[in-house]
Amino acid sequence: MSSSDTSPSILIVDDHQLAREGLRAVLSGGDFGEIHLASTGEEAIEKVSELVPDIVLMDVRLGEGIDGLEATRRIAALGLPSKVIMLTLHDMPGYVRTALAAGAAGYVLKDTEIGDLRSAIEQVMDGRSAVPLDLVSAAMNSDSQATASGDLSTILTGREQEVVELVAEGLTNKEIARELDISPATVKVHVERLIAKLGVVDRTQAAVLATKLKAASTGGV
Repeated sequence: MSSSDTSPSILIVDDHQLAREGLRAVLSGGDFGEIHLASTGEEAIEKVSELVPDIVLMDVRLGEGIDGLEATRRIAALGLPSKVIMLTLHDMPGYVRTALAAGAAGYVLKDTEIGDLRSAIEQVMDGRSAVPLDLVSAAMNSDSQATASGDLSTILTGREQEVVELVAEGLTNKEIARELDISPATVKVHVERLIAKLGVVDRTQAAVLATKLKAASTGGV
């Protein structure tokens, strides 16, 4: 269960053991209460339901199962007092918007100073949002980037345009990798980048928007 206000309990969710253990070592001490670990989104949901930690430090990308954004959405739906702070390497506007829409109370980059992370936890515990202003600004400014320009070539690289067109055809990452003779991991990176650039939340929305913009640019319906 949750600890006292002065010593919040924490759940760290990261698919890399070194990252989990390293962060626990850094945060262990008088400032925080019990610190728990989870390696998948599904495990995070189970532990939140069971332990009700005060703070969940959630990575966006998790290796297996659902990602951190979906896990955050499901945790918020539980209606428990646990508050999620995204802790990630990725500063893409699409991720920031999706995280906040999913119910995250904070968004912190992994290269931040440990003092800033502690401050973010304190802010969230005080009922405030902990999202750097530059990330908020970037997220807001990219909302209408795609529709404003109306031209995929001004938004996406050539390779990203190829990928999103194949996504629109219903191909999986593995199928796109075979089609373009690149690795599935590279396809995944391209998909994540084009989602962020188009200001959408998932590959389906990216495909729909890309199809509409392409049709508009060629005089289609």
